Amino acid sequence: MNRGKKIDPDKIDLEQLKEKTAENPGLISFPHSVGSAVVKPEDKGKIKGRAMAAMREQTEHQLHQLYEQMQILVTQANEIKKRVEVSNRIYRAQMNFEPVIGKTYFLYEKEHAQDVLSMISPDEWGKRLPFKSFVASVRLLSDHTWEVIKSNNL
Repeated sequence: MNRGKKIDPDKIDLEQLKEKTAENPGLISFPHSVGSAVVKPEDKGKIKGRAMAAMREQTEHQLHQLYEQMQILVTQANEIKKRVEVSNRIYRAQMNFEPVIGKTYFLYEKEHAQDVLSMISPDEWGKRLPFKSFVASVRLLSDHTWEVIKSNNL
């Protein structure tokens, strides 16, 4: 290096300098001077492979989340379907009172497959149940469907 020495601009050979430098050094794919950053060619296969792996991992994660959400919806739909079936059975049953929303009632089956809705629990009947069987404890919901609290054979 020429430290401390002055450079005479008249002695610079412009032709020789042009041969050793690029016109547009920012457009070449390799370092153009000693102080340049190291430029390493990238393995495009590796780049694409990593991108594909990341894409697969992310989309699989999202699909798994959607599957879990679908499972929840299926479970909820089945619960609503069961409530409708139970509600239909209860509304076909003999009922000698007007049920109150939020209260618990008891569904029994008589001898000839006739259902009865009662305010009296199986424990309150004493030793002998006056019906063929206890079917379920149910609660009237605000949408007038019935929630099964305890079931014997529903």
